[in-house]
Amino acid sequence: MTWIDVSQPLHADVATWPGDTTFSYEIAWSMAESGSVNVGKMTLSLHLGTHIDAPFHFDDHGKRVIDLDPSLYIGPVRVIHLPHKVKIEASDLDGHDLTGVERLILKTDGWPDKRVFPETIPELTPSLADRLGELGIFLIGLDLPSVDAIDSKEMSAHHALARNGVHILEGLVLDNILPGDYDLNAVPLPIVEGDGSPVRALLRPIL
Repeated sequence: MTWIDVSQPLHADVATWPGDTTFSYEIAWSMAESGSVNVGKMTLSLHLGTHIDAPFHFDDHGKRVIDLDPSLYIGPVRVIHLPHKVKIEASDLDGHDLTGVERLILKTDGWPDKRVFPETIPELTPSLADRLGELGIFLIGLDLPSVDAIDSKEMSAHHALARNGVHILEGLVLDNILPGDYDLNAVPLPIVEGDGSPVRALLRPIL
């Protein structure tokens, strides 16, 4: 089966967290100047578009991107659909058989227009984080820019997920993805000091 790209394209108009670094790309060294090649330069936030959060993002003593095992982001994943939520609770997983699932993606439909940064999003709750930990799930992905509310300062979902050993993949594009089982490849860049990293997230249906 063909891999499906579920990452946001990076361009000048990609939605950026208010106040964060916007995306820019330019030719820093053109063929006319070099005589042989174009060499580009880009500037962006590490939390732009589709990205992972390293624990250092919300914990000064947390792991940086380079410390994370790439295999967290490669392997089987279950996609479930949880639309029309304000908060996502542990009870929202009731009725979903997650036995043996280690990576879980939530399709929330809570950010319908990726060209515009949302004013509000469904937020993950500590009860959900605890349930994920109990189930042995170590990666949560979702189609939102954050696991917490947009105006959160406490970052309670981030911290609760970390306490339960659950890593975070945000900003997925799941409009055309049906619930089910997939292979996932969403490896971050090896940024030594990074608190996060953009990823090229890919899904492939498991038949």
